[in-house]
Amino acid sequence: MPKQTQTETRKGPDFTVYFVPDRENARWVPIGAAWNHKDAQGLNLALDLMPTTPGRMVLRAPSRDGGEQ
Repeated sequence: MPKQTQTETRKGPDFTVYFVPDRENARWVPIGAAWNHKDAQGLNLALDLMPTTPGRMVLRAPSRDGGEQ
């Protein structure tokens, strides 16, 4: 049986990664997920998109109801 990675053995990500463009009233766009390291000294990021416009990436804990924040 192949060895499973940490992200495959956990139920879900610890954080959702959002991109927030540098403009007023910009919509937060979910672009990936992040998982805490077991030793709590870092994160693993899995990005589905890589922004090419000015802005910032924000990590937020997933909401308890499963919806977007």
